[in-house]
Amino acid sequence: MGSIYGDWLKQQREKAGLTQQQLAEAAVMTRSHIAHIEAGRRTPSKEDARRLDRALNTGNVLSSFLPPEDAAVADYFESARLLEQQAVMIREFAYAFVPGILQTAAYARAVLSAAFPPVSEEECDRLLVTRLERAQLLADPARPVVWALLDEGVLRRPVGGAEIMAEQVTHLVDLAVRGRVRVHVVPYGTGAYPLLQSMLTLMQFEDQPPVAYSEGHYMGKLHDSPHVVSRLHDIYHLALSDALPLKDSVALMRVIAKEYVGDD
Repeated sequence: MGSIYGDWLKQQREKAGLTQQQLAEAAVMTRSHIAHIEAGRRTPSKEDARRLDRALNTGNVLSSFLPPEDAAVADYFESARLLEQQAVMIREFAYAFVPGILQTAAYARAVLSAAFPPVSEEECDRLLVTRLERAQLLADPARPVVWALLDEGVLRRPVGGAEIMAEQVTHLVDLAVRGRVRVHVVPYGTGAYPLLQSMLTLMQFEDQPPVAYSEGHYMGKLHDSPHVVSRLHDIYHLALSDALPLKDSVALMRVIAKEYVGDD
């Protein structure tokens, strides 16, 4: 995925006879961050852009023509998906559906089948394969570290019916009990809280600045502004402070799974 900004940066770097590593050292950044900017997967912060201008002797071009922060929409999820595979820590928040990387096949199919306009069975199968491939990052027993903060409504909404929900909630319990994913439930009694405005994914990396991805109806946004990412971290942890502890969250999920079995 390219971009006018990233392509121009690459042209100026090559014109200066610099490798990505050499530019990264001159601009006090990482090579992978430079690579992501050139590929159009990341937008540099204003300070990064100023350092790039100085390193490349481009005046203030890169800092003056930063892509607008609201330019990212639903097709930006491809960038978020690629970053997801590189993250060393992922924090998820969901208020409507179980996060994609934690979904069972049956639950994912039920979610995809509820799309409007409706998708064909062939398209649904294609999307399902992609979603299940994303979940393979959990095959590593340690990395990435994953936290899931779930509104209780995610567990109570009978997506696909009782049998599918029983399997899905049990899957979450298994992940939590094995210690692979830390799951916390925000109970109904909490009332309104800032995170209810959209789903949110926070990602951290070994050699890149952290990013956040938020999603609503028919659009998504990848955030890499340090100020915005920091603010989203704050509201995530604010909601986390209202959530049930891990042990109590697992106990609640077990109760809900049994309720679905009883409804089957």
